Amino acid sequence: MFNEKFQHSKFIKFVHLFSHERMKVNLIDEPFVARRPVVTIGIFDGVHKGHQFILDNLKEQAGRNRGESAVVTLWPHPRIVLNKDVWDFRLLHSLEEKTRELEKRGVDRLIIVPFNREVASLSACEFVVKYLVGKIGVEVLIMGYDNKFGRERKGDAGQLNDCARTHGFRIVQLPELAGNHEKVNSTTIRNAVLTGQLEQAKKLLGYHYYLTGTIVEGNRIGRKFGYPTANVHPLDPYKLIPLGGVYAVRIEREGATYSGMLNIGYRPTIDSASEVKTIETHIFDVTGDFYGEQVVIHFIQRIRDEMKFSGIDELKNQLDKDRITADRLLRDYNG
Repeated sequence: MFNEKFQHSKFIKFVHLFSHERMKVNLIDEPFVARRPVVTIGIFDGVHKGHQFILDNLKEQAGRNRGESAVVTLWPHPRIVLNKDVWDFRLLHSLEEKTRELEKRGVDRLIIVPFNREVASLSACEFVVKYLVGKIGVEVLIMGYDNKFGRERKGDAGQLNDCARTHGFRIVQLPELAGNHEKVNSTTIRNAVLTGQLEQAKKLLGYHYYLTGTIVEGNRIGRKFGYPTANVHPLDPYKLIPLGGVYAVRIEREGATYSGMLNIGYRPTIDSASEVKTIETHIFDVTGDFYGEQVVIHFIQRIRDEMKFSGIDELKNQLDKDRITADRLLRDYNG
């Protein structure tokens, strides 16, 4: 399954086709030159406030060093490759979404290390020597206060001091995020999204949770009663889908942003026997078929649980109410 979903050629296609204007994106094994690089390493799933604290310090240190800020990330996620509780594991970010957020934070360069069992077998120092020293030429390595990596995640800043002295780079270990009275990590945010606590997720992320997907053809039933929907298929099979129900959303499509409402669930009124969960988005004041187009859906607020109604008329009446609620929730939305 892993080899089918994550082929090396897909990395190459992503690196060369992803539309990035300010941030350079490289695979670790392709030739590139980084200028006096200040580097941090991590998964950065969600690029949440804890990550943002690290990135802000990374950029500050790069400025002092008169060099480039560089994020080294492993992809696919190690838990997927190592098959650790993979059936229950989902990602806050696809690779494209992670790249989008890192670019927003002003990082100069993203370097992707395709993760496999060979990489997993390297100690922290072996990984640093092979990639950060040998491929990038790291001058400063920025590490979070609890940052650990390498074989069995045993490598921390203390264990890497000898490695740094031997190979001529400097380690800066950051303190814990100041004023943080609540644990900020990807697991906490995943749990918030899964339980419909979008405000909590936004508080920890610093932005609304979102999903990137492709519009696919559905059964077109919604248009018969005035609520045509775009069926959205996530780009990444491991993307975390929020708790089922109805949401007020904002939709990015072809450079424009629209308001809308969205249902995640099994459509019990229409498909009472369906076992397939769908993501259906009704975009306000837009008509047309957009099959094959890519959209980004920002989950602003959850409106209600999915419900089964006695028939189409009762369903339409509820959708009319949902539209009014979504309009109200989105009226003051400023991104």
